Amino acid sequence: MAQLKLGALEDDKPIKITHELPASVHRDLVAYAEILAQESGQPIGEPAKLIAPMLARFMAADRNFRKARRARQRPMDGGE
Repeated sequence: MAQLKLGALEDDKPIKITHELPASVHRDLVAYAEILAQESGQPIGEPAKLIAPMLARFMAADRNFRKARRARQRPMDGGE
């Protein structure tokens, strides 16, 4: 079986966000949770818990986002 991109979920203090998902995305999320649980041997109680790590992984893999974020975080040059 192919290795999924997500690994074990970290226990971190959450920030609550409410968002509606299309039914097809929810079905895929449930299927992903089932496969991940089978692969990792750890039950995934609520598939919605996968959303945050998926977003984090997506942003971490986006080279243009990382580049733009670094550029925004650089200290400004001393002159005008």
